[in-house]
Amino acid sequence: MRPGPLADGRMSDPYRVGIDPASPVVPETGPSAWNIANYLTVLRLALVPVFGSLLLSRGGESPALRWAAFGVFALAMVTDRIDGDLARSRGLVTNVGKVLDPIADKALVTMALVGLSSIGEVMWWVTVVVLVREWGITAMRFWVIRHGVMAAGRGGKLKTLLQTFGIGFFLWPRATLPAPGFWDALAWTLLGAAVVVTVVTGVDYLVQALRLRRTSERAVRKRAERAERAARRAGEGSG
Repeated sequence: MRPGPLADGRMSDPYRVGIDPASPVVPETGPSAWNIANYLTVLRLALVPVFGSLLLSRGGESPALRWAAFGVFALAMVTDRIDGDLARSRGLVTNVGKVLDPIADKALVTMALVGLSSIGEVMWWVTVVVLVREWGITAMRFWVIRHGVMAAGRGGKLKTLLQTFGIGFFLWPRATLPAPGFWDALAWTLLGAAVVVTVVTGVDYLVQALRLRRTSERAVRKRAERAERAARRAGEGSG
């Protein structure tokens, strides 16, 4: 746990100007979990069942309900961008938010892909590959949290962008639009690219996690402590 803002002689409160969201632990002296950024994250979680209900109603064959599902999905994605910007710019990063935000994101993507597969829009293997990566990386982040935080890189941001637009176009009732073949091709191109980037970035995150667990300050300290204990036991045994 890091010391409070004045413990090391600093005369300004870092929470008034924002803190690094990649820091592994937010101090207890930080902002309250009851803030606007976290409210938006909770709203995004609450929108997941609403979105799923609209998408699956009438087997996904109602154009009006499909547009409504797309609207809810778009609203949820907008809140994802807004709550992140607010948390960073206003110093509202909290441990609660750092846990809830990725869960809300993954829940929305999970509902979207499972729903689209259930109504025959997306092959199940695509859904399985994406979701194994998404939830696997989330679990991996918690696995290495004591060693540090794996910040999202450009590949992860590109993956999110491709997934958002790919899923968004699949939510449209494309058969009712002019040139439906064009919209089908666009949806598949974006989602196909998202799957490729999802797999590539997943492998990269795995490599990062394994490296972090070997090279972090905590890992180095633990190895030094084990070596010291082993040396001490060896010395006692020889004595």
